[in-house]
Amino acid sequence: MNILLLEDDLILSAELSKFLESNNFACDRIYDGETFLRQIKGNTYDLYLLDINVPKVNGLDVCQTIRSFDKVTPIFIISAYGDLSDKKDAFTRLADDYLVKPFQFEELLLRINSLLRRKTSADRVDQEIIRIDDLIINKTEQKVFRGTTEIALTLKEFQLLVYLAEAQGRIVSKQQITEHVWEHNFNTNTNTVEVYINFLRKKIDKDFKVKLIHTRSGFGYYLSPI
Repeated sequence: MNILLLEDDLILSAELSKFLESNNFACDRIYDGETFLRQIKGNTYDLYLLDINVPKVNGLDVCQTIRSFDKVTPIFIISAYGDLSDKKDAFTRLADDYLVKPFQFEELLLRINSLLRRKTSADRVDQEIIRIDDLIINKTEQKVFRGTTEIALTLKEFQLLVYLAEAQGRIVSKQQITEHVWEHNFNTNTNTVEVYINFLRKKIDKDFKVKLIHTRSGFGYYLSPI
């Protein structure tokens, strides 16, 4: 796991980095907000650890900038500012946790591990749930919704819908559908694929304003809100 630390106190920065590395984290140290924002371009981290009162760009503004393009990487604020208004300001800018200095390193470690466990769990759930416009496909429970309306599908209809959704708007041919959904190559001159596409359209699109299942003549089918 990689952590990027923003802390201008050289002694605390070195101690934190050494402690985190002794607990199996890689930790890069940055001492001002401007350099920190340059560092995250083109580099991937599992968590950002930010002091507020740092040179050039303060930690709260760094937090807000990160959240403008990254909604998921945990952001942990460490600060000598302990007033409720300071904490409120940090959480308003979508920080995930806040610890007031001085603090015990062991408590910081417990909270970091908790944040990372939640992120891992959320990532796992997101992989099992597909969202396209107001369509929600829960692959684990094999349930489908348009908005709050649950739509009953047969197993083969569900498999076809998942295959279209996982193509992420790309066109898939009848041949590709038969290979992946039916798992064998029946004669694609038959109308089996068209029949099941029509089944899905009646259930997924018919009663809803935004149509999701589309045909490109001579090429195949795709699922998109446009």
